[in-house]
Amino acid sequence: MTTQRQFLAAVSAVAPFVVVASILLAGCSRDDGDTIEAVGTVEIREHDVAPMTAARVVRLLVDEGATVDAGDTVAVLSVATLAANIEQARARVATTQAALREAEAGPRTAEIERAEAELRAAEAEADRAAKDLVRIQALTESGALSEQQLDAARTLASTSANRRDALRETLRLLRQGTRPERIAGARAEVATAQAALAAAQATRSDLVLLAPVTGVVLGRHAEIGEVVAPGTPVMSVGESAKPWVRVYVSAADAARLTIGAPAAAMLDDLPDREFPGRVASVATKAEFTPRVALTEDERADLLFAVRVELDDATGMLKPGLPVTVRVKSPVSGLRTADEARP
Repeated sequence: MTTQRQFLAAVSAVAPFVVVASILLAGCSRDDGDTIEAVGTVEIREHDVAPMTAARVVRLLVDEGATVDAGDTVAVLSVATLAANIEQARARVATTQAALREAEAGPRTAEIERAEAELRAAEAEADRAAKDLVRIQALTESGALSEQQLDAARTLASTSANRRDALRETLRLLRQGTRPERIAGARAEVATAQAALAAAQATRSDLVLLAPVTGVVLGRHAEIGEVVAPGTPVMSVGESAKPWVRVYVSAADAARLTIGAPAAAMLDDLPDREFPGRVASVATKAEFTPRVALTEDERADLLFAVRVELDDATGMLKPGLPVTVRVKSPVSGLRTADEARP
């Protein structure tokens, strides 16, 4: 085809990546004015399965090439201190919950009764010390007692009165119950302890690695006994039910394509078997642009990447297999650059 000859002539003067595009475009043709044909290789989405925390691999349940369903366990990891951390977090939750219950319940009746008894004793002691002070003061004025004895009586009376006042305030606070601020603080402590326990339990759950999608194990990146860092893949799973192909078409063909246009793919060894699909995206930038101003001939050298998603319930479309893709263009009646030339 004229466009292919022009493209291959331009490849020798441009960057090496154009060679890849030329290989994919080789064999590109049209069956009719409404069908675009190109060659590409099958690819699938890859999903890495990795832990959220540093851990040691203790079990690997599948090998490379195995088929897995979404949610299947593929590996089990372990952290030596995890069990102790969980028990410590549970104990902290129990302690904070007990403190909260105590704060909400307030002082017990026995505590109030004991405070009342202590206050009565302190009041009696303060009254006696006050009366003794009056008597000793009179005796001191008459000269029967010394000033030193009067000072001691004054000190005792003051101490007794202060103790009485302190016990009276303690009883008042006990009768009022626990302050709301203290109860709120106790509840916050409980919430913090419960969050720590949930985090520890979540870490244990994260150590059981599950297949994120139904597909095939593409790679095993760790072995039993290895310690892997957070985010380091242990396995890679390919979503084999949703393969896709990236092909390269000319500018004229790219202009005719629309997202969602129907497509079909054929394996080289099974030309009679078609796998349905659709155009998922068309690149907005060309893969190859000449360094000089674009002439009419050079416009034929522009290549645009087209992503075609395929449906395959059989699992026959393996990654790396070459396929021929035919796209039904909804835009017909347009002449190509070659057809427009006299």
